[in-house]
Amino acid sequence: MLSYRHAFHAGNHADVLKHAVLLELLDYYNRKDKPWFYVDTHAGGGCYALDSEQAGKTAEFADGIGRLWDRDDLPEMLEHYVASVRQFNPHGRLLFYPGSPALAMTCARPQDRLRLFELHPADFDSLQRTFNGEAERVQVRRADGFGALKGLLPPPSRRAVVLIDPPYEVKEDYRRVIEVLKDAMKRFPTGTYALWYPMLARPEARLLHERLAGLGVESWLDVRLAVKGPPKDGFGMFGSGMYIVNPPWVLPERLESTLPWLSGVLAEDEGAGFDLEHVIE
Repeated sequence: MLSYRHAFHAGNHADVLKHAVLLELLDYYNRKDKPWFYVDTHAGGGCYALDSEQAGKTAEFADGIGRLWDRDDLPEMLEHYVASVRQFNPHGRLLFYPGSPALAMTCARPQDRLRLFELHPADFDSLQRTFNGEAERVQVRRADGFGALKGLLPPPSRRAVVLIDPPYEVKEDYRRVIEVLKDAMKRFPTGTYALWYPMLARPEARLLHERLAGLGVESWLDVRLAVKGPPKDGFGMFGSGMYIVNPPWVLPERLESTLPWLSGVLAEDEGAGFDLEHVIE
């Protein structure tokens, strides 16, 4: 199914959480000189023009990155995130929003490598253009990232951050993310796996936590950010979460100092809030 286009949602509240966490993971990996791999199973278009027809149709960025853009009281974790987005907007106006692979590239050193997968033909072309001239460090493939991941594990450096970020447009995605995580942890138990998921009223979304618990992961972190209460009609995303396998030990403290502020700034009604659970061995 190739109808999903992230350009409609670029820079929204879910991107704020996902990308702030992603940057924390890669910064932690940069504490050592040894190279890392970044794998993105659903990489999207790379970078998005916020004045495009797609982004402008929903303008979801206005209630995401837009609420942080001009703040002078950002917590440290969000300072880094907003500063990274500013690299794509050098004149100060919020015109472009970088997707996950573009933000990962802001952390990449000469020795690090990115492996990006995208099936949608238009997004794949955009992704290629975004990384034109970076063939030595970045490989872009038009392929199903779910299936391609197993061929990359374990990476040569034995250090990797894998972002698993499907659109969840079909119920099959909820089953596949569990299967992919289970297989990846067998092939490369020490990798860091970051699974993004939507908060929806759909039963398969509610069951995801139960299935994640059934994986028996020893070291994990689960963070959820709701910007509003569940919709009465049962339709629409009201928040999102990140489930991290093998998270950095410093991540819970960083989130605890950030989430109260962030949930308040992004709140759309009194149902907004956050949850943070973790067991880190």
